[in-house]
Amino acid sequence: MHDSAHAFRPAEPTDLAEVHRLIERAYRGDAARAGWTHEADLIETPRTSEAELADIIADPNNRLLTAWDGAALIGTVLISRRGADGAYLGMLTVDPQLQAGGIGHRILAHAEAEAARLFGARTMKMWVITVRPELIAWYERCGYRQTGAREPFPVETDPPLEFAVLEKPLAGG
Repeated sequence: MHDSAHAFRPAEPTDLAEVHRLIERAYRGDAARAGWTHEADLIETPRTSEAELADIIADPNNRLLTAWDGAALIGTVLISRRGADGAYLGMLTVDPQLQAGGIGHRILAHAEAEAARLFGARTMKMWVITVRPELIAWYERCGYRQTGAREPFPVETDPPLEFAVLEKPLAGG
């Protein structure tokens, strides 16, 4: 599938080292600061691992989707089946050097369409760290709304972090 010259496909085991590098570069450390969606100043522990990504793609209730510009991996997103008609979206990643260029919107739209197609999802949920109001606002501009629910952050931090739960109805689910 092509969308504005970008190709989308599910991650394969041979992609995992590259996917892992991109996720870590986008979420953690100095390289992440080139983009606006990083957590580099909030969290020092790794975002994920190749082993965790391998477990994710081995589960039929998950799809780790990748976006490519030719041979270059430019983004990823995880969608997961949640119940009979729901899905979860996580780890939306765009190369920090390419952020703010519309790629995130295209990846998000592809993920929503795939969740409806693959899982019959009628709603998509996600968790966003509450101390990232600019990121929550971006998702709200994409049609998500805050449910009011909160979830604890899985790693102990000082000060403690928590997630806001966002939700969006999907078409075609």
